Amino acid sequence: MSSWRRSQLGRLCASTLAVFVMLALNVQARPANISALKDKHPNSKEDNEILPPDHLNGVKMEMDGHLNKDFHQEVFLGKEMEEFEEDSEPRRNRKKLIEIFTKVDINKDRSVSAKEMQRWIMEKTEEHFQEAVKENKLSFRAVDPDGDGHVTWDEYRVKFLASKGFNEKEVAEKIKNNEELKVDEETQEVLESLKDRWFQADNPPADQLLNEEEFLSFLHPEHSRGMLRYMVKEIVRDLDQDGDGKLTLAEFISLPMGTVENQQAQDIDDDWVRERKKEFEEVIDANHDTIVTMEELEEYMDPMNEYNALNEAKQMIAVADENQNHNLELEEILKYSEYFTGSKLMDYARNNSVQRYLSSLQSNVSQNNRAYSVMTLMFLH
Repeated sequence: MSSWRRSQLGRLCASTLAVFVMLALNVQARPANISALKDKHPNSKEDNEILPPDHLNGVKMEMDGHLNKDFHQEVFLGKEMEEFEEDSEPRRNRKKLIEIFTKVDINKDRSVSAKEMQRWIMEKTEEHFQEAVKENKLSFRAVDPDGDGHVTWDEYRVKFLASKGFNEKEVAEKIKNNEELKVDEETQEVLESLKDRWFQADNPPADQLLNEEEFLSFLHPEHSRGMLRYMVKEIVRDLDQDGDGKLTLAEFISLPMGTVENQQAQDIDDDWVRERKKEFEEVIDANHDTIVTMEELEEYMDPMNEYNALNEAKQMIAVADENQNHNLELEEILKYSEYFTGSKLMDYARNNSVQRYLSSLQSNVSQNNRAYSVMTLMFLH
């Protein structure tokens, strides 16, 4: 087993143990990944309709600059991700995962290559795009009260403030009469940020109105190269401490101000730093000059970048490629099901149909690799 994969598994084990200990002790500490702990499904349907989400499916980084911890699952499962819930019936999940393997294995040689995985990742990313387009149609109707196919900033602002508990009629009247809106400081900051983003989404020639396509760019910047570039600028602005428009490793891994309260919380922060350091050095910094430019970050963030999809495919294969043939067999995907789906399949080996399938595969996994994998899986389970 390669040292890279051993370190991957070791980090997964350490992270899992740290989180378990933290929860068991009811530790009250600053979370290492703020985005990961946010509710991706807002309580208010109205919020979900009109407020741009921090989390974008199939994009490697959150809007606030944190890494998307579910990215590899999102680009492997697509819209079927929700079907693989942690408490789902293992037999059903196993069957679904076998079906997915069969679809990825396009040449039917019972082995998934990096090219096949790349094609699949691009297909699932496009699936996320189509879901966003579908949801945008509903969202646009919610903020286009007169149904004229265009939304003004004031129309959006009224709906946004109404979703935050303000009286819609009163807000609309104040805006119409150019009266001052009394909102709290946090809401005002959000409004100013949204206004910048709103006008950025207004394609030339700027008319200060957003049509349905422009509104899609407002909610989902990954659909527009110009908006993707704007999102990158926003992320760099938040992380760039010296104002040079570029990111150093120190800037990229810097944590918010605060202190952790115990060793378990510190371990989680340390793991978070290691993850960001690895992503910065091995993936985002394309020319390995220790500096990430806006152009490099933009390429990294682009969900339809085929080169990135191929690299992601190779990384995903490396995690479970026990026989070191640079491909994935069904046995490997089933064994590492939690990585690919977030769902454990503890009893996959007892399934007769799987065994019949696996018996036809000629595996060259060494005894040491098998022992290491079994110990790792026992620890995780």
